[in-house]
Amino acid sequence: LRLFGMDGFESFAKQIAKCLGVRLTPRQEKLFCDGEPYVKSIVGAEGNVRSKDCYIINSLFSDEEQSVNDKFLKMLYFAGSLKDAGAERITLIVPFLAYQRQDRKTESRAGIYTSYSAKLLETMCVDRLITMDVHNLAATQSAMSMRVLFDNLESKKSLADFICGGYDKEGSPIDYKMPNYLYKDYVIEKKIPDIVILSPDSGGVSRAKRFRNEIELRLDLQNAIPVVHLDKERKSTGELDPTKGFINADIKDKKVIIYDDIIASGSTIKLCQESVDKYGGKVLAVCASHGIFTDKSNYNLSKIDNLIITDSIPPIKLDKSQWKDKLFICRTSPLFAEAIRRTHYEGGSISELLE
Repeated sequence: LRLFGMDGFESFAKQIAKCLGVRLTPRQEKLFCDGEPYVKSIVGAEGNVRSKDCYIINSLFSDEEQSVNDKFLKMLYFAGSLKDAGAERITLIVPFLAYQRQDRKTESRAGIYTSYSAKLLETMCVDRLITMDVHNLAATQSAMSMRVLFDNLESKKSLADFICGGYDKEGSPIDYKMPNYLYKDYVIEKKIPDIVILSPDSGGVSRAKRFRNEIELRLDLQNAIPVVHLDKERKSTGELDPTKGFINADIKDKKVIIYDDIIASGSTIKLCQESVDKYGGKVLAVCASHGIFTDKSNYNLSKIDNLIITDSIPPIKLDKSQWKDKLFICRTSPLFAEAIRRTHYEGGSISELLE
């Protein structure tokens, strides 16, 4: 096994390595004076990749040092260099996979970036891609089909554990949980369920339903938590119309959990919050798999009391002082470590992780 962590995401790679009881394989990564990338495994016993199973750990988000394009191109070049050095199999571990929101032709001459990125992975001899909560699973599966083995993990269990508290599947108490976690109210104190899961759009309803199922499983409920969605409209400029957010169900006096895959500027979440208030509900928490965040996020999300994301992207754009005791980050490195253990050591099933 050879485990590589790319610059900008090495701390996540180290957590995976710790879970597996191994060390990261050393590599050399630098830029030439004109910004051209140079990355390769270190020459020597530890860096030898001939006939080895290689895993490259990276996440495709922009930071102060590198853009998404920089990280993607460098990852491709590194994968190609490992294959040229005799690696038997190359697997990319990419918790946040960029280029997936442009998954279909929405207007004349628009590109389908999901398809293009799959072709690039195939060209650079990548054997397998393991990611988490892609924007449009069906479109990504279709693009990767016959090109790269593709596995999409889900963060719903980690997020549900944090919100519900209580006990995990082994019966051990969950220590990392929301301050007003649900297990206490609905299992211990037997309160009548008054929770609603809100998807910011109709396309995310199936994702929200799977998340709802995880919460009901932990609270020993069945068909007690409805899933609703927000109907929203955009102006001619493409911006959301703040006066046109409609919720397709009665949420009066309900505790609403907003669930989405990606938060960027937070404008959609802000519209959800305002719509929930308008219809008489209260936002209990906002959950998202990937917090890209922009400079506007601090304003748009300022009224949220519990913002829960995963560690797929460090929340570098959020004001730490503003989000103290309000931002919670769920670890997913153990999930990816288990995926590596199954694909490398045990030959086990990734699909079992999704059940």
